[in-house]
Amino acid sequence: MKDKIFGVLQRVGRSFMLPIAVLPVAGLLLGIGSSFTNETTIATYGLQSILGNGTMLHALLVIISKAGNVIFDNLPIIFAVGVAIGMAKAEKEVAALSAMISFFVMHASINAVLVVSGKILADGSIADNVLDGTIASVCGIQSLQMGVFGGIIVGLGVAALHNRYHKIVLPSALSFFGGSRFVPIISTVVYVGVGILMYFIWPAVQNGIFALGGLVTGTGYFGTLVFGIIKRALIPFGLHHVFYMPFWQTAVGGTMMVDGNLIQGGQNIFFAQLASPDVTHFSADATRYFSGEFIFMIFGLPGAALAMYRCAKPEKKKAAGGLLLSAALACMFTGITEPLEFSFLFVAPALFAVQVILAGSAYMIAHVLNIAVGLTFSGGILDLFIFGILQGNAKTSWMRIIPVGIIYFLLYYFIFSFLIKKYDFKTPGREDDDEETRLYTKADVNARNTANSRQSETDGKQGGTDDEKSAAIARGLGGKKNITSVDCCATRLRCSIENPELVDEKLLKATGAVGVVKRGQGIQVIYGPQVTVIKSNLEAYLAQAGEGDEVDRPEAAQKSEQSATDSQSEAGVSEQMPAESVQLQTSSHILYSPLKGKAAPISESPDEAFASKAMGDGYMVMPEDGTVVAPEDGTVLFVFPSKHAIGMKAADGMEYLLHIGVDTVKLDGKGFEVFVTDGQQVHQGDKLMEFDLSFIREHAASEACMVIFTGLTNADSLNLTKEGMVDRLEVIGEIHK
Repeated sequence: MKDKIFGVLQRVGRSFMLPIAVLPVAGLLLGIGSSFTNETTIATYGLQSILGNGTMLHALLVIISKAGNVIFDNLPIIFAVGVAIGMAKAEKEVAALSAMISFFVMHASINAVLVVSGKILADGSIADNVLDGTIASVCGIQSLQMGVFGGIIVGLGVAALHNRYHKIVLPSALSFFGGSRFVPIISTVVYVGVGILMYFIWPAVQNGIFALGGLVTGTGYFGTLVFGIIKRALIPFGLHHVFYMPFWQTAVGGTMMVDGNLIQGGQNIFFAQLASPDVTHFSADATRYFSGEFIFMIFGLPGAALAMYRCAKPEKKKAAGGLLLSAALACMFTGITEPLEFSFLFVAPALFAVQVILAGSAYMIAHVLNIAVGLTFSGGILDLFIFGILQGNAKTSWMRIIPVGIIYFLLYYFIFSFLIKKYDFKTPGREDDDEETRLYTKADVNARNTANSRQSETDGKQGGTDDEKSAAIARGLGGKKNITSVDCCATRLRCSIENPELVDEKLLKATGAVGVVKRGQGIQVIYGPQVTVIKSNLEAYLAQAGEGDEVDRPEAAQKSEQSATDSQSEAGVSEQMPAESVQLQTSSHILYSPLKGKAAPISESPDEAFASKAMGDGYMVMPEDGTVVAPEDGTVLFVFPSKHAIGMKAADGMEYLLHIGVDTVKLDGKGFEVFVTDGQQVHQGDKLMEFDLSFIREHAASEACMVIFTGLTNADSLNLTKEGMVDRLEVIGEIHK
């Protein structure tokens, strides 16, 4: 039950990310426009001749300010559409349109009931007995002031209707209205009823929200401390968006009259005050939900990074330093803390507990010191400059962040240093000698991603099934059939899956992930800021991968299918091998060339991805002709749609990849003829494929063929005993296990 709830909350949280993602640009537009059209700011810096009223720049900045403000004014419908898109499982564009229609219908229905009940008079004015602020204009419709909650109600409801009815089959006479066309129809009908119900229900709900907001705000500085601790504690679970969003965007975070308008939510209050020319100091009661982030993101966590670096083993400091420096800079400038937090979260949870407490206290201290710096996304230097420094210390008290930040830098540094040394926490650079500091270094990430880099340059934009990194991610998630939804937030790939047991964390980390969070059917794979590209590539890959593609054959299924034939295949190999080879098989895997040509170590491959052994150790053959045979008895795991590569599994369980040429994926199968299919049993010498060698030489980067063993461990070693010209099925080396 808990896992199911977590999965639902994860989906809701990720659905918030699309509308939240637009807030940074809206905030920047509003911040820059309002800052440089403010008469006080212009006078302070003596810019009347450049930015004064009547100048071209003043007019442009007014436009910029209005462009940013319109997004905040219409957040409810933005959330309605964004949440519907995020929660819909397919045909998301239909869900978006249905959500927009439903939003208008709901508020139009509420308006009609308000008119009928006499709360809105015939001339459009509001009756005297109506509480100020409870009725407001929503996209030009006078309706109940539901704020972002109204958009969320629409988005979640429409998504539920969409997921249930987008494949509905109606009787023949009504078949035109079936399928996805039925979704906006049923949504319209439902939200007429929802609008009528909201007239009766929302006032009570609103009173409850105000009461909850009053409870939070009424607890003063202690309430701020609790908020900060809870928000940071939810980071590992990816549920912090669900928690903080109501405080930022709804009355839970407080209400305030700004320029005659009732504004709800801490972030909304800040930006309303930012746009107001009459505010002398921004409200710290509104900004207490985020001002403290500047203290620990710009100062505190970099102190923790320095502590981890100083505590690293001398021989591993260079590797650890690359990781920690890049993570610290990302934290300081963008406010993205997860690369740093996850560098110690799983190896030393006690350090994360310290981070949670210190970060929570930073929120409270900022509130106590009346620091009122706003933000759009996270507490990095950019937001500090726009919404703190540019607004002036008189309005924000931003200068108090610096001395407090220095104190927090020292606190993080000395506390982390003490705990790491005392308890020998295996933070980056302190791993055991046989473990490589490799998860976060730039060089290692590049190595892991290089396997896909060349292909992504040519066909990643096309979103084809040729994306090998996406294929690896899909396999790590248990295969295409195991993946029910794919989405992302700022740093995490968020997926819902059918069977969590099929998830391969090692394979996912091999694709560049810095961490994997599993909660029931919800899987979060942490990649960092580049996750949006990874998500798009994966969606395109899954959309085009057919039922026979390798992602539909998760490892567990392959093992099941193979178990029945393993003993038979092993016997076949033994009969064909010399006696000494049979003896060696107990401790070695004999390598037979699948091609005729010139054999060489994989390090001599003309492709950097293979030469660096990013995908595994192996060897290469410069072919003399275009015939490829099975080097040994085994099973075909998969054939790439572009026919340029075949995944194989030997009788002893050894898995390897036969990859023909460099950049041949872009040929879309031209020049290749494959004679086997997924799951087929093959014997040594069976023809796997033929390729046009002349065509490959002319249209590909190289004709070099690679044999890559993907499942080798650090204890395994590949020894190439024969280099130069080899014939098909000639013994050219062995793998010692």
